[in-house]
Amino acid sequence: MRIALLAAPTPFQWVAVIVILLGTIMFLAVFAQFASLWLQCKMTRAGISLLNLITMRFRKCNPTVIVRSKIMAVQAGLTRLYPISTAALEAHYLARGNVPNVIRALIAAQRANIDLDWDTAQAIDLAGRDILEAVRTSVYPKVIDCPDPRRTTGTLDAVAGDGIQLRARARVTVRTNISQLIGGATEETVIARVGQGIVQAIGSTASYKRVLENPDSISKIVLSQGLEAQTAYEIVSIDIADIDVGENIGARLQADQAEADMRVAQAKAEQRRAEARAREQEMVARIQENRAKVVLAEAQVPRAVAEAFSSGNLGLLDFYELKNVQADTRMREAIAGESTKPMRQPE
Repeated sequence: MRIALLAAPTPFQWVAVIVILLGTIMFLAVFAQFASLWLQCKMTRAGISLLNLITMRFRKCNPTVIVRSKIMAVQAGLTRLYPISTAALEAHYLARGNVPNVIRALIAAQRANIDLDWDTAQAIDLAGRDILEAVRTSVYPKVIDCPDPRRTTGTLDAVAGDGIQLRARARVTVRTNISQLIGGATEETVIARVGQGIVQAIGSTASYKRVLENPDSISKIVLSQGLEAQTAYEIVSIDIADIDVGENIGARLQADQAEADMRVAQAKAEQRRAEARAREQEMVARIQENRAKVVLAEAQVPRAVAEAFSSGNLGLLDFYELKNVQADTRMREAIAGESTKPMRQPE
């Protein structure tokens, strides 16, 4: 009986055995890592293979997020309505989008019969809007305070036609307009427009009493202006929560105007008085000038008398008659009470 001796394994065989063992260990490690996700995909018919799960890791995608989002979409029946593929979910994840939030928003929109597709939802999400919150606001409208108490503690101050100031606070009920969510204005624009509309409506009212008697008329006027145009919201209602009477702005403005008119009148009076003083000084100067001329003229009288004596045109009797006339003139002036400067006597 011959006993066959087994030949010793060659180095090549040892290398092959080691490679097979290492490959088996690596496969088991990878399978153990993705086995749970792969089993979930198989049980829910999500359509994601084990190879796809492995390649997701190399593409820097989170397989757990993609698998759970795809399972939610399949279980909710979204894949029968929208072409939501695994590659689309990965692309949205790589674009730094919130994939689970978008899927939840689509599910909520489907349940509420809101027209929202996958492309619109991911575009809204990538634009920085919370798409799930937008869908919830479409289903359950929210209330916005006007003015915003987070920015100011004041009120909307407006003046009625009779000059009375009114201070109002409003509560605006809005719901999201999905069709205008991309590119639509935010809550700040809605608050600003509503505040402007309330101030304009109060200002166009003839009396503040009408506003106090019927605040609902202000809400109707503001709602009729179409303030939600080009915004991401649809205004459901505008309610005047509080309205108080402020100052009498009209009376204060009239008082300020009267004071300003008085100052203008005083300035004009001062100007006229200054002009009168200047005119008076001018007349005084002219009087002095005329007096100087009179003095000069009186100084010529003695010379003329002397020349008349020298030429014989004036006699002694004529001179005394002139003196008598002058004395009679001074007497008449004294009786009349006039103070005149005496004429210079001829020498």
